[in-house]
Parts: sequence; C-alpha cells; structure tokens
Amino acid sequence: MDYAIRVKGHLDPSWQDRFGGLCIEQQETGTTLLVGRLADQAALHGVLLQIVRLGLTLLSLETSEAPNAPGDDL
Repeated sequence: MDYAIRVKGHLDPSWQDRFGGLCIEQQETGTTLLVGRLADQAALHGVLLQIVRLGLTLLSLETSEAPNAPGDDL
C-alpha cells in the first residue's frame, strides 16, 4: 500500500532510514511529506511510532492502493 504522511516542520533528508524507507519531501508550507510504499500494517505502525518518539506532530495520513497487476487474484 502507498502512503503519504504529513508532519509539522521540516525533517532532514538524512532521517529517511528512520521511516521505513519512505521518501522525505519538504514542503513550502513548513511541513514534511513522507511518501512511499510500506509492506504491511506492522511497517506503518513502526513509522507512526517513530513519529511519536521524535515528538513530531502528525497532520495527515493518506493511503492508496496500487492497481492490481494482470493475473492478480482478488
């Protein structure tokens, strides 16, 4: 599943490994967007826990599913 997690403030790109490999994109609005694919809910919980541990303010969390590849069973 793909995720877009917005937090208050700008995070240094060197922190990318702390967030399960999500890309860090600093926004002009003074926020940071963490975007990318996470393997499962456990990985998402790990990212959210890291946000809490760092004392960051979570502003939004959006999800989207990639379209199924041909031959995938539903």
